[in-house]
Amino acid sequence: MDIPDNDVTVEHRGAVALVRLNRPETLNAMTRPMAELYATTLRELDVDPGVRAIVVTGAGRGFCSGADTALLGGGADGIWRHVIPSREDLPGFVRILATPVITAVNGAVAGVGLAYMMGADVRFAAREAKITTSFAKLGLAAEYGLSWLLPRVIGVGRTLDLLLSSRVITGAEAYDLGLVEYTVPREELLDVALAYATDLAENCSPTAMARIKAQVYADLARTPEEALTDTLTHMDAAFRAADMAEAMAARAEKRSAAFQPLSPL
Repeated sequence: MDIPDNDVTVEHRGAVALVRLNRPETLNAMTRPMAELYATTLRELDVDPGVRAIVVTGAGRGFCSGADTALLGGGADGIWRHVIPSREDLPGFVRILATPVITAVNGAVAGVGLAYMMGADVRFAAREAKITTSFAKLGLAAEYGLSWLLPRVIGVGRTLDLLLSSRVITGAEAYDLGLVEYTVPREELLDVALAYATDLAENCSPTAMARIKAQVYADLARTPEEALTDTLTHMDAAFRAADMAEAMAARAEKRSAAFQPLSPL
């Protein structure tokens, strides 16, 4: 099954890459080739020294309405072939990227669309966006690792409510539940998300952001003592690195810091 290259598009805004899921006629419904293209695109941006933050949004009225329903009628074998990407390309792959990834949820979200929304490091949503897990009403399990992720973000009770009921919530309620970090009117969404990403790109050390992101995700599976040992190692490395010296010099000289591109952690 082929998919046009423009079904995932990239626009560069300075050091921020704006990625769009670009099948507006289907509310950006996902297929396996599109998921693989999305993963390839983000991995390429992650190693581009000119990109320091990534914003993901949807074209048209939706963010991602789930798997393309035209592909769901062929039974389990067809779904695995045409809908589900390989394990390394599932939405959670974003956690191992060094670059911060921000989702700007502009409209409809369902099923795997929720996994792509939640796969980001920081989430913005239009207040009017409609969001549902959808799995229970389709006779499905909680998919794409959401049964692991959601309790860590919003707690067990709220997770079970959303998964069991498949009820539709708005971006405003998603904010109240803690699913997203920011919610704004739809017409302001992209500007606000891009401004946030631009601040990260221009004022924060790429190496520090990559280190912090890796620490937070790794510590989800560590004991407090293991996390502390790892933290002390990273602290020592940061104290000896050029970025801290540059930050201190910039502060003393009342100027913006000129941080280096990402260096190996």
